Amino acid sequence: MSTLTDRARRAAYADGEIVIEMESGAQLRFPVAHNPRLAAGTPEQLAHIELSPFGVHWPDLDEDLSFRGIAEGDYGQGRTSASS
Repeated sequence: MSTLTDRARRAAYADGEIVIEMESGAQLRFPVAHNPRLAAGTPEQLAHIELSPFGVHWPDLDEDLSFRGIAEGDYGQGRTSASS
């Protein structure tokens, strides 16, 4: 099992996407449309993001995603719904 060593510096909602900037300079990004709970959020709710050592949390939407999952393409809440 590998360990995630990069840490998030900041996260933001912009132009329909969640963008997470890591300390290494790498970015994790995904469209909010790929997560039904996030897709239903207002711009204000989507912009209210809390970072933890392991992921991101939207307290107004009761949603949590791990950095590892996002990096692997798992955006939570039935990620395949956007392609259905």
